[in-house]
Amino acid sequence: MGIFSRMSDIVNSNINALLDSAEDPEKMIRLIIQEMEDTLVEVRSSSARVLADRKTAERKRLRIAQEVNDWEEKAKLAITKGREDLARAALQEKRAIEEELETISAELNSTDEHIEQLNDEVTQLQQKLSDAKAKQKALLMRSQTVHSRMAVKRQIHRSELDEAFSKFDKFERRMDNLEGELDAMDLGREGGLAAEIDALQDDDALNEELEALKQSMQRGESKKADNTKSSDI
Repeated sequence: MGIFSRMSDIVNSNINALLDSAEDPEKMIRLIIQEMEDTLVEVRSSSARVLADRKTAERKRLRIAQEVNDWEEKAKLAITKGREDLARAALQEKRAIEEELETISAELNSTDEHIEQLNDEVTQLQQKLSDAKAKQKALLMRSQTVHSRMAVKRQIHRSELDEAFSKFDKFERRMDNLEGELDAMDLGREGGLAAEIDALQDDDALNEELEALKQSMQRGESKKADNTKSSDI
């Protein structure tokens, strides 16, 4: 396949369709970009040769055009000298050279059209290359994101991680139990102390009441004794 035909195929290709049908889109887009870059290098090299050949053909066209003018001037000179035979021969030479000039001019026109078309296709190829690189960048970013997410998922679902969290849970439950026991011990101690203090207060009141009763009984006994003595007298 010729270079210009291959470039035309690339320009007219649908990158999205190629990627959709590829088993490995990243590899496919990398190959597409490589193909485009290689084609651009070859096209520029070929274009340089075409432009050089065109300059050579243009110089030849100018030289032949000058020869046509020269033979016409010679024919005019022959006529002024009364040599129509020489004038006729000069015009014949002129006609032959004009045919060659027409051929070269037609080739130059065709070359110019080809160069113009080539420039358009190179521009399109460069745009395609830019699009392909943008898609490659997007694919790479997407691939990196997917791989990062997969790595995170693997970490989340690791059995070691689950086991570690399970140990954390057990440790937290153990601490909760210990704290509960401490709270229970404090609550029990506070309740016992309060009860003892209340008991002491009740005991003091009972002692006071008992002492008062004793004193009352003693006063009663003393009064009774005094009354007995008075009766005996």
